[in-house]
Amino acid sequence: MTPWTSRLKFDPTPTLLSSGNKAIEYFARRDLLGQQVEAIETVWQLPEVSKILRHQQPDGTWRHTGKRTVSYPDHHYPLVQTWKAFRVLVEQYAFTRQHRAAQQAAEFLFSCQTGQGDIRGMLANQYATYYTGAMLAHLVQAGYGADPRVERGLRWLLSMRQDDGGWTVPIQTRKFNRATVYRLTSEYAEPVEPDRSKPFSHNATDMVLRAFAAHPAYRTRAEARRAADLLKSRFFQPDKYASYHAASYWVRFLFWWPNIVTSLNTLSLMGYSREDADIRRALNWLVEHQSADGLWRVSYAAGAEEGADGRSANTRERQLWLTLTVARILKRFYK
Repeated sequence: MTPWTSRLKFDPTPTLLSSGNKAIEYFARRDLLGQQVEAIETVWQLPEVSKILRHQQPDGTWRHTGKRTVSYPDHHYPLVQTWKAFRVLVEQYAFTRQHRAAQQAAEFLFSCQTGQGDIRGMLANQYATYYTGAMLAHLVQAGYGADPRVERGLRWLLSMRQDDGGWTVPIQTRKFNRATVYRLTSEYAEPVEPDRSKPFSHNATDMVLRAFAAHPAYRTRAEARRAADLLKSRFFQPDKYASYHAASYWVRFLFWWPNIVTSLNTLSLMGYSREDADIRRALNWLVEHQSADGLWRVSYAAGAEEGADGRSANTRERQLWLTLTVARILKRFYK
């Protein structure tokens, strides 16, 4: 067994290699076993990737087909759908700007960036620090780390920190009734400035820090390190704000929402040690909750067996992708 698999009850590698999912088998051989593999273009040509690319529009966006409830801005729905598709292409299939589809999607995302530096439109005209951070992370991973638009976005994020050094969703730091919040996040209104005296949100801080962790020049900055220390101090505790407040969200590994795996991934990229007490506790939790087949479940939260798309959270495909991510993290910490 390798150093990182020896820490586990079960080696997940055989299950990943025999999964029947060509992309997962490719990345398991490349990232976990360190084997020579075919060019990444072989992954980009897989049928499941082609299925995603078929729905890309000529302007680089993906179209929203459901009910529309938000009236502002016009690019809200294309922004949401394009980021969802871009996220999967980059995170799962390692797309970069070398692929024309990724270039087109990235240029659309950049077109939604304001002069201040944030990517605007996910919450009407309000500041969406968490989405800006997550999108910038994917843009860096796709090869845009040296792009001045990414630099502008990262500097904007640094300017939006709370007094304690972490991040919030600015609108959540103010007390508005439900009707006002709906209006502010679905129609045009001037962006609400954060009350910087309020405590950080670990959910928002997790998503913002992904951009810093992805960027070689920013992951070592003192400001990022301060925020990362705050993030790990909140492991397995409730968030300070109503959105995704419950502590159980730490062990619900669905989509892009913050959890113990997304946070550990960030901290591993930032060079944190497995000897850190907070990280050791989180790693021990993962070891203790591995299934006998070597996989991890997609949700350990009570009553969270269904994903946002209505499908079962614990489909085998989702478990395989999650397990690949966990294995990469463990290998970094136990290399």
